[in-house]
Amino acid sequence: MSLDEEDVLDGIGNIIFQEPSNYYPPPKPATFESKTLQTGEVLQLRLVGHDPLWGHHLWNGAQVVTDYLYDHVANLVHGRTVLELGAGAGLPSIAAAIWGAKQVLVTDYPDKDLVENMQMNIEAAKNVLPKSANLVAKGHVWGASTDPLLSCLRPGYCGFDTLILADLLFNHSQHAALVSTIQSTLVHLPHARALVFFTPYTPWKFDKDMAFFDLARKGGFRVEKVVEKVMDKLMFKDDRGDELLRRTVFGYELSYENLGFD
Repeated sequence: MSLDEEDVLDGIGNIIFQEPSNYYPPPKPATFESKTLQTGEVLQLRLVGHDPLWGHHLWNGAQVVTDYLYDHVANLVHGRTVLELGAGAGLPSIAAAIWGAKQVLVTDYPDKDLVENMQMNIEAAKNVLPKSANLVAKGHVWGASTDPLLSCLRPGYCGFDTLILADLLFNHSQHAALVSTIQSTLVHLPHARALVFFTPYTPWKFDKDMAFFDLARKGGFRVEKVVEKVMDKLMFKDDRGDELLRRTVFGYELSYENLGFD
């Protein structure tokens, strides 16, 4: 038996208090959501049972950015290298691989359950993925060295063409880390885009969500609003705050402001 800091020991080393084996509730089981892509493929997406990093939800931002990828598949997906940050179930990444991306790297915090869950969803999609698909899951901490991500690229590639950030902006303390990660992974070419889609789930903090884009501008990016979509249903119906905002997905494209090309 191992001891932890919550064990209280008497003078001769016997445990006089220890939480009973049923003290904590059992972990919640994984859930599944079905998503039909515009091209007809049906994905059964596994979501972790519960996760402090909110990986147990299929977020509205992920669904809307997937729609956006399809609408702009020629510029954002076909033959492109794609990186998703904070991916959760990995819906946009799997769709990009199906729709002809050259390479897709799907990432989330390097928690064992989260990374294994992304790998399970990739495996479950094998029946609809092209044989040529290059789709890999990896753990990554925003703001940390991106060398392990860039090393996944094929020889001759120095960055990703398309980045996907879906419903990450509520992590206000991580905005600078996210901008840093975009700067070091988005290839310095005119076609490169970072897609930042989000819903203000806490509307009274909407200005803090939007502060991300001020940081992005200071970091050398052009910011363009490309989507504003009102969803049919609320994700969290019992939450407080402006209902219309909590149903709205806002989508932005980041591109480099000045690449120094003639």
